[in-house]
Amino acid sequence: MTAPASTLDAERLLADCLAGKFPDARGRFGPFGGRYVPETLIPALERLEQGVREHLHARDFQTDLTRELKTWAGRPTALTFASRLSARWGAKIWLKREDLAHTGAHKINNAIGQALLAQRLGAKRIVAETGAGQHGVASAAACARLGLPCTVYMGEVDMERQAPNVGRMRLLGAQLVPVTSGDRTLRAAIDEALRAWVSDPLEAYYLMGSA
Repeated sequence: MTAPASTLDAERLLADCLAGKFPDARGRFGPFGGRYVPETLIPALERLEQGVREHLHARDFQTDLTRELKTWAGRPTALTFASRLSARWGAKIWLKREDLAHTGAHKINNAIGQALLAQRLGAKRIVAETGAGQHGVASAAACARLGLPCTVYMGEVDMERQAPNVGRMRLLGAQLVPVTSGDRTLRAAIDEALRAWVSDPLEAYYLMGSA
């Protein structure tokens, strides 16, 4: 990554950005961007990049994803009018009820989409991390739906805090790996999931969590 050589270059970059030219096809913003990862992950990331380009907007992928979201995940979720909040705050307030989606949160949208992509990429197993457990539950559910083995890394501290979600992941067939290194929370779980992916980048798919 190199900075713009001059003020003129910077102005051109800003103009291109405002014109909607970034990011480009490779996800870069002019001279900025790129990826800094272990060499062993480059083939897996290139395969992922190619897979996204090939499948994400393909009709068959979108058909499968739409079907799963509608008939399995329970989308679209309801809009509920919050009458008392509206009266209190003097505005019409509606609640988007993502808590009504399968597994109880929006996490399932990301998980089933990535699991479908992993299936098309020929992945043999799924690796995931989780903090509070909701992403782990969603990943386990998506993998159970598609018949993919799922390994979830979770910090030992988080496992103690979120025992109900630990049980749900196991009921859904996921292998749960307690992480005892580092701070034993989400940060350490991400590190362990990445290590697992690095050790098997061609057959494993890292189903990363969403915000």
